[in-house]
Amino acid sequence: MSKSVVSVLRTAPDTVFEDHRRLLELAGATGTLDPAVETALKVNISWHFFYPGCSTTPWQLEGVIRALLELGFSKERLHACHNRTVVIDARLGERENKQLPVVEKYGLENVHLYDEGEEWIHVRDAVGDLVDDFLCLNEVYPDGFHIPKRFIGENIVHLPTVKTHVFTTTTGAMKNAFGGLLNERRHWTHPVIHQTLVDLLMIQQKIHKGVFAVMDGTFAGDGPGPRCMIPHEKNVLLASADQVAIDAVSAAMMGFDPMDIMYIRLAHERGLGCGDLSQIEIAGDADVAAERWRFVGPFEKMTFASSMQHKIYWGPLRKPIEWSLKTILAPWAYLASILYHDSFWYPVLGRRRVQKALASRWGRLFQNWERLEPDARGFPVVDGEPAKLVRSGAGVFRESFRLLGMSVKEAPEFASRRRRREARAS
Repeated sequence: MSKSVVSVLRTAPDTVFEDHRRLLELAGATGTLDPAVETALKVNISWHFFYPGCSTTPWQLEGVIRALLELGFSKERLHACHNRTVVIDARLGERENKQLPVVEKYGLENVHLYDEGEEWIHVRDAVGDLVDDFLCLNEVYPDGFHIPKRFIGENIVHLPTVKTHVFTTTTGAMKNAFGGLLNERRHWTHPVIHQTLVDLLMIQQKIHKGVFAVMDGTFAGDGPGPRCMIPHEKNVLLASADQVAIDAVSAAMMGFDPMDIMYIRLAHERGLGCGDLSQIEIAGDADVAAERWRFVGPFEKMTFASSMQHKIYWGPLRKPIEWSLKTILAPWAYLASILYHDSFWYPVLGRRRVQKALASRWGRLFQNWERLEPDARGFPVVDGEPAKLVRSGAGVFRESFRLLGMSVKEAPEFASRRRRREARAS
């Protein structure tokens, strides 16, 4: 039995495009992804504001696009793919994280899965009897759920970052499918999030022509992720056709035992990928893959918000409060999240960490992204305007009030009723 392959490379701004090309070749992208079918580039937006280590970076997205084009893929069959949540504005996020300029530069289709006209299909119609093998989703959604119809038969390339997560310890390729595959009531799965990720991987392996992941660790996030982390400049890239293996290697580099993380262990035990480091082949820089950063993880210094989430989903507040998140009362949680993260944490606490990151080479590259001219290898010069916050604390605070309105308007508890009224009226 051949080992799963994870490619790992050290990178820098001046070689970042060249490194992505080599990364994909080492991980066997052309043997996994069929250039004759559509390929979705599943962008990760864990926060609509720029925060290092949080969301798909512009050099990650462009590096993958350039590499695929050089490997014979057609831009007419590549598209960026975004999901949304009621607390994350994907359209704001693709601008603030400078992903949209990359998509427009290469003339790719830019798909937002929740836009009008995007068709969703019942999961049983998509995967048949595989539904009977789910670990938890049949209990979470007794009537089933819908997945994007466009995914069926497509390749998918996940674009996560290296970071920790307050629900799953680490997050990466497997978690990146969460927003794209599940409907608007994804929070219902939080009490069984590890089992959910395994079910979603089973779905992916059934519906996609090929599944691949490219993970950015130029900044890696430690602490109560996927948002309120301490970013560390690590200068690494990972790629693999095995979603379990790439998450396992990433977890190990952060300093965790992959098989102690439930979603990795469950997926490994069910033969959906390899979580055992001894059975994973490292291609590229083996010494980099052997690094152990000793991250403290997401639970040692949780924020007020993450602590409350744990109490609601797994602790003493589950019985008195969790039920409300499955009713029309649920928007209270969306409002609370935006008030804490966008109105308080980012402008008051997070901005200092962003400012520090912007002073690094990657930060200067991000800050001056639109003005810098790359060569075939990457960005030989990343100097430019002095590092400064893309949005000031006051600007973020003002934007948070718009986001509060968005969360109420887009809340599925209200939106579903609005759609039913519109359907009756027509």
